[in-house]
Amino acid sequence: MILVPVLGRSINQLVVQAYGIPTCSMEPTLLVGDHILVNKFIYRNGEPERGDIIVFEKPPDPSEIFVKRVAGIAGDVLEIRNNRVIVNGKEQADAYARFDPTSKVGKRSFGPITIPVKSLFVLSDNRDHSYDSRFWGFVEADKVKGKVASVYWSWDSQHFSVRWDRIGALVV
Repeated sequence: MILVPVLGRSINQLVVQAYGIPTCSMEPTLLVGDHILVNKFIYRNGEPERGDIIVFEKPPDPSEIFVKRVAGIAGDVLEIRNNRVIVNGKEQADAYARFDPTSKVGKRSFGPITIPVKSLFVLSDNRDHSYDSRFWGFVEADKVKGKVASVYWSWDSQHFSVRWDRIGALVV
């Protein structure tokens, strides 16, 4: 009987971990009330790639865990011009990005900057309603906990209902 708790704890620490989404920063990809599974094993022999949605310890406060999309990796020259992300001179397809023209929070232009070794530049999908690397800088690669894999549960607290269509959805 002791094997079950030990095995469960080992899986949680090494392979997969669950997290809840408390804010709108990644909408429309992840919604408030989504519960996600994070693949912690995926980066054991590799590094995050542009476009991956990752969970990491927020700089400079590692007690906070954030989820954001990787916009740039080590060595990239990244710039944002009028909400368009440009990496190494090429405009990136940002179909998932969302903007609010009334927001005073977002930075519509930024850089150019070169991303240091063993670092990532992350952005939220809901660009004008989140703080990300534009505000607090780079994420050190060793602070990444894993890659978001899927939604295993989703609760809409405004309508007091389960979002059945989101359960089991892969996150990309």
